[in-house]
Amino acid sequence: MDKDKNEKETAVGVVEEALPNTLFRVTLDNGEEILTFLAGKMRMHRIRVLVGDKVLVQIDPYGGKGRITKRL
Repeated sequence: MDKDKNEKETAVGVVEEALPNTLFRVTLDNGEEILTFLAGKMRMHRIRVLVGDKVLVQIDPYGGKGRITKRL
């Protein structure tokens, strides 16, 4: 069966590097390394994400970037 259009794939990862413009390089649990950006709510509430933090990432279905939605 196909996934729901609204259902997003999520994964847990660790922030490896902080880049300019709130971009981060995150290593996921499966060993994959992706480029991520902060979700709007995290920017709005000024939640800081530092190198070494464990984060919840929504993965873009088309590949490429992900979105950090929660700091664990």
